[in-house]
Amino acid sequence: MAILDLRAVVVAAVAAFACSCDSGNSTGLQDADAYLADLATWKTDRIARLKGPDGYLNLVGLFWMREDVSSFGSSAENDFVLPDTAAATLGSFHLEDDEILMVVRDGVEVFHGETPVQSIIMNDDLSGHPVVLTHASLAWTVIRRDDKFAVRVRDFEHPAIAAFRPIEYFPTDLALRVPAILERFDELKQFRVDTVITGLDYRPQSPGTLKFEIGGEPFELEAYLSGERLFLIFADTTSGRETYPAGRFLYASMPDESGVTLLDFNKAYNPPCAFNEFATCPVASPQNRLKTRIDAGEKFDPGMHVPGTAH
Repeated sequence: MAILDLRAVVVAAVAAFACSCDSGNSTGLQDADAYLADLATWKTDRIARLKGPDGYLNLVGLFWMREDVSSFGSSAENDFVLPDTAAATLGSFHLEDDEILMVVRDGVEVFHGETPVQSIIMNDDLSGHPVVLTHASLAWTVIRRDDKFAVRVRDFEHPAIAAFRPIEYFPTDLALRVPAILERFDELKQFRVDTVITGLDYRPQSPGTLKFEIGGEPFELEAYLSGERLFLIFADTTSGRETYPAGRFLYASMPDESGVTLLDFNKAYNPPCAFNEFATCPVASPQNRLKTRIDAGEKFDPGMHVPGTAH
């Protein structure tokens, strides 16, 4: 699509969107009220997910498989050291041919669902059927990132859950719900994106670049495929000050028939690594670092980050 055509589509979409939210129009007011209610629900659901069993507040360990066999337990003699609530030695992980077998130590209770196990193949999180094992208040899975394996551990009684404070947000700004047009590549591209872990890459597929305007100024972001949605990782001039240094996450619907979707920066949120050190978050690429302020979405409170040493 030519630059002039692209700009015309974006401008037309902006105008149509602005008209729908005109404060002098009763329909626009109803739309705004409905939007604010939806945003409040989104924030409530966001907190519920963070605090839930699959959320990121309960993470207590991320252990990368570096040897063929790694021991696992609360004793400092183990390769992977767990919180004191765990048995001194739970067992060991055995890596062979891109497969991890966990062998449980005799006399130690480890469960797969309600079934006690002595040994089990740990299907990873990308397999479609990941294995989750539990012991006392702890649970663990195997994750696979960039052809590397790690054991991720949760504590469902982690004090960080009860101590969690409300997330601070920028004031809601309806002007930062902006239409964007997807300028598609001739074919899907795979990008190599850095993560918070040195040497570990995130390799998403991208259908193209989202182009949009804020305050009449043009911007663009690499868009990545995430199921039936587009996923964006962006930074702006608030990053490292009011917001998380590595950037924030944002989802958008797939474009309509005209190629237009909506970027709602009021729903920009902190990545999991803003809360602890046991996530593998991608960071905003150089192309996705916007030279403007995005005063919308979640702010970052360093006091909410729980440090840890279980890597």
